[in-house]
Amino acid sequence: MSAFILFVGVSVAVFIIIRKMVSGARCKSKAKLHGKTVIVTGSNTGIGRETAVDLARRGARVILACRSQVRGEVAVAIVKRESRSSNVVFMQLDLASLKSVRTFAETFLKTEKRLDILINNAGIYMQGTTEDGLGLMFGVNHIGHFLLTNLLLDRLKECAPSRIVTVSSKLHESGNLDFSLLSAHKEFGTGDSFFDVLWIYSHSKLCNVLFTHELAKRLQGTNVTCYSLHPGVVNSDLVRHSRPVLRNIMKPIAAVFFKDVEAGAQTTLHCAVQEGIEGLSGQYFSNCAVNKVLPKARDDAVAKKLWEVSEKLCGLS
Repeated sequence: MSAFILFVGVSVAVFIIIRKMVSGARCKSKAKLHGKTVIVTGSNTGIGRETAVDLARRGARVILACRSQVRGEVAVAIVKRESRSSNVVFMQLDLASLKSVRTFAETFLKTEKRLDILINNAGIYMQGTTEDGLGLMFGVNHIGHFLLTNLLLDRLKECAPSRIVTVSSKLHESGNLDFSLLSAHKEFGTGDSFFDVLWIYSHSKLCNVLFTHELAKRLQGTNVTCYSLHPGVVNSDLVRHSRPVLRNIMKPIAAVFFKDVEAGAQTTLHCAVQEGIEGLSGQYFSNCAVNKVLPKARDDAVAKKLWEVSEKLCGLS
């Protein structure tokens, strides 16, 4: 019996140590956001919803920009309850539809006087096609946010100092942008195998980092700053569309070795509210600190080309 108790005690201690190591750095800012307005895309679940809860606690008016009205309204109730703030609203946004993005922006600009922080959090990990014929991961993870950001830029400038935060992933390091492939398939990759999907997701996350790199240049002198980030390996429902076998394998591993959503939101929050990081606009963060990226993630020519191609796909040029 004593050996069993010892085993249980050691197991619990090891689990606690692992969880503490996995949780990573935390946003240390105590900034209050009363009178500020924030948009968080994909905030009906996961780190997006956790981010919304924290920002609402700080006093911000938080717009939950989500595709599903039912899930979005449920999320509003949860965020209100956990933040003890009533200043939380749902607005419908489907990033897989450029028409929906435009409608969202038009409605927001008509009904909301301020925009102080835009958090491009939503992401999808599955193959498919958007309403406009783009690859689903490229369309949602990059193009939808690219258009949304550009449509809201003037309001962000009016309310400066303001910030744009885009959630990327360390997997961007595995990404490569083949523009000839994009021209042929409206996606930076093809295939449905596990590795095909992983690589295509990685390409979309590289787009996030390059978008932020180019955006920072275009925002110089506006007092609007922007940041991309890796939230960590998070136990969220990003892979909810994966094969059941993979999800079942990942569940026990994720429970021990992945960040929970509260820990996963910390770098997003750091980029959104931390004082004194304005001079780091365009940089990539991980664990609440700037991380150096590979040359391909700060390539000026590729970033500019991605921007120009994205403008054409969105009808902005």
